[in-house]
Amino acid sequence: MIKVSKLSKIYRSGEMETVALSDVSFEIKKGEFVAIMGPSGSGKSTLMHILGALDKPTAGKYLLDSANVVEMSDDELAEVRNKKIGFIFQSYNLLPRTSALKNVMLPMVYAGVGKEERRIRAEKYLEMVGLKDRFYHTSNQLSGGQQQRVAIARGLAMNPSILLADEPTGNIASVQAAEIMDIFQKLNGEGHTIIMITHEADIAGYAKRIIHIKDGRIAADGTNNRQRKI
Repeated sequence: MIKVSKLSKIYRSGEMETVALSDVSFEIKKGEFVAIMGPSGSGKSTLMHILGALDKPTAGKYLLDSANVVEMSDDELAEVRNKKIGFIFQSYNLLPRTSALKNVMLPMVYAGVGKEERRIRAEKYLEMVGLKDRFYHTSNQLSGGQQQRVAIARGLAMNPSILLADEPTGNIASVQAAEIMDIFQKLNGEGHTIIMITHEADIAGYAKRIIHIKDGRIAADGTNNRQRKI
């Protein structure tokens, strides 16, 4: 599904150069649950932006379903983001005075999905994440954990190939974090491919595979029980 080859990202400001990623290569197969882990400044956020088609690398290749994302136009990148990748952000990015149902329906509105189908899908995914009784609650009437559940449902709305989660438990209590991670494991068990960015070892432990990033390079890659140093 994903193949990254010799990926590099260099930020330039005048004569200054900052290397965010250097010669990064890996593959992620359909149905995997992968955590990308590293400290602040390691390059994991830059990698997330590239995997999410929000940014392009300075060098290297990124294949998504055999298509080279690096060579895509802005319109093609927008289509990839809308149809193939479901984003789940640390800050939820929900509309505050809008119902859970309408928040989940929003990406489908932009994609031109019919009104009835939007509602059917939104109700299905909100029920899937345990919010059947919260359809009409606005974001500011929900707890942090419930808001993240709405964000997960919204991420699923377009039936994406990949769920890309950026520090999905960063703003919620540990009990709610465990509940959110249980949802991710359930979704993965149903066949969803999940890539999660985190700096927390206990959260990464819910994934089946962990890629460690350090100083813009892959330091280790493997299952929770067997890490291969690179």
